[in-house]
Order: sequence, then structure tokens, then C-alpha cells
Amino acid sequence: MRFQIETQMQFPMARLMMTQGETARIQRGSMIYRSAGVELSARLNASGQGLGKFVKAMARSAVSGESALITEVACQAPTGELAIAPTYPGTIAQLDIGASQYRLTDGAFLAMESTVAYTMERQSVGRAAFGGQGGLYVMTTDGHGALLVNAFGSITEIPLVNASGFVVDNGHVVAWDRNLDYHIGLESGFFGSIGTGEGVVNTFSGTGKVFIQSLNMETFAAALNPLLPDSHS
Repeated sequence: MRFQIETQMQFPMARLMMTQGETARIQRGSMIYRSAGVELSARLNASGQGLGKFVKAMARSAVSGESALITEVACQAPTGELAIAPTYPGTIAQLDIGASQYRLTDGAFLAMESTVAYTMERQSVGRAAFGGQGGLYVMTTDGHGALLVNAFGSITEIPLVNASGFVVDNGHVVAWDRNLDYHIGLESGFFGSIGTGEGVVNTFSGTGKVFIQSLNMETFAAALNPLLPDSHS
């Protein structure tokens, strides 16, 4: 399987170039088009079988905000093509899973090969209270292969080497290396955050990569809010 990201477009899409028997998983609702022989189906987003699988998928959805279903793509023809795009305007990047494993923030996942898997890793209550990375759980990759992430705005890779206290605004985090230690909290404490206008931040330490997006969805939504019609008027 090969992922082809169309970078010449203002808002890129990705093509999955498949051969017979290959499968992948994609973000629900992300399909633009598919060729004949490429089939989409909904699967419970959990391991196991029968009722236990259903209960596990529903429980994980309840505590993480993650969908109980995931879209599986299968190529039944000699060759096939599927085009996908993120929900919001921005950028698509490919992460190579294997030697490096990553944690992903909510909404960053777009597609992955069937050889890539992920688990929902439990966070501390303190991290869950502050962060936007799935509540009590955060998506953590496993396996090997290609994984596509999408970002709001442009995406930048920042390599950290023996870093101590590298701070990123929570709304700009896309993914980070699983080897990195991270802490989620308020920038400069409660009153300092009010004064600076900065809220929740992620502080990373160690060696690995952090992927950030240039735009912040919450800040963008707050800027638009005064311009939207009052639904109660």
C-alpha cells in the first residue's frame, strides 16, 4: 500500500493506492471517492469477539470521546484507489510507525495501514482534567507501517534532544513521540494564564519528535463566536 499526499492543493487530500487483499482503516466520514473494487465497512473499534467486543467498544467510546466504530477499507480488485481528506482545512503528514511510536491528540488520526494498531492508554486524572487528548485515555500507536495525521493549519515537526521543559500550547499539539515525558497544566499558574491569555500547555522532556499545528481550533472558534447569529434571539 502507498499513501500519496497531494501537497500542491491549498487544502490537501491523500490517496491510498492499494492492491488486492490490502486493508486500511480511515477516519469516519473522510472519503472523497473510491475506485471500483474498493469497499468500505464499519467495524467495532475494539478487539475481541461477540458481546464482549461491543461492550468494550462502547465503554472506550464513553470514557475517551472516541467513536465506537471505525471505517475499514478493503481492496477486492487487482488495484484500487481511495481519496480521503480531513474534516477541517489544514495539512496532512505521514508518520512512520515502527522504530518510533507516537501519542496522538483528539482528531489527529486520519488513516493507517492494517499493520498499524493503537491502544487507548490511561492518563492520570490531572492530565485528563486539563488536556484535550481524549479525557482519561490518549491514543497510542503500536505495530509498524504508515499512519496519516491531519492538522488545523500547517504542521511542523520539532526534534527534541535531551529537552527539559519544552512548552507547547495544548491546542497546537498534534502528536508526540511515546518516549517523551509530558505534563499538562496551566501556563504560569491560574492567574498567570489569565494575564497572558495562554491557557493549558504541554511540557515535554526527553528525546523524540513533537508535531505541532500552526492554528488552534479553540482560539479560532472563539474568534468566530461573536460573529455568529445568536441562536436564542
